[in-house]
Amino acid sequence: MTDTSRRGLLKMIGTAVPLAAGLKVNDASAETARTAAARETTKAAAAGKAYAAKFFTAHEWQTVRVLSDLVIPRDERSGSATDALVPEFIDQWMLDPLSTEREREGRQTALRGGLAWLDNECASRFAGKLFLDCSEPERTQVLDDIAWPKKARPEMSQGVAFFTNFRDLVASGFWSSKTGVEDLDYRGNVFVAEWKGPPVEVLQKLGLPTD
Repeated sequence: MTDTSRRGLLKMIGTAVPLAAGLKVNDASAETARTAAARETTKAAAAGKAYAAKFFTAHEWQTVRVLSDLVIPRDERSGSATDALVPEFIDQWMLDPLSTEREREGRQTALRGGLAWLDNECASRFAGKLFLDCSEPERTQVLDDIAWPKKARPEMSQGVAFFTNFRDLVASGFWSSKTGVEDLDYRGNVFVAEWKGPPVEVLQKLGLPTD
């Protein structure tokens, strides 16, 4: 990496932290991004191709996909973040037409800077390896250091700010998707003939009386 590119990288990482709050999704923007992601994915599939990222570079795109599935992996209950098209949702939201240019630039810098921080942190720990090149235990080691804000070391503040907002962004994309709604077992406005109260297991988990 040249001195110029290194300085540019550090500037972008530093700027991303105060802008991290820009990674908050409102309902209108989420719906627009979700619709665009579904449309573009369907169009690509009809042509026998995979979705092509509109904002992210190829390397960023793969990083977002891997990181999204680390936040919400596939399990016996439902699919993963990538199954729910969360990366596509994020990619489209980066270019949200309902946002101002300043808002778009803020979120783009925040997310791109955070991904750069992740690569830079991995490279400094693991002999120059970027996040995608790291083993699962190595990735876990870095994420464990930034996943719990109250436990994180002060020098991890940039990574903590990025990952906290990225995790919220993944959750927004997942639980507003068809896969996420099914995972929540949301029934909508369904007529209930008899109200029997909350399930006992839910009350027990919340520490509430069950009688």
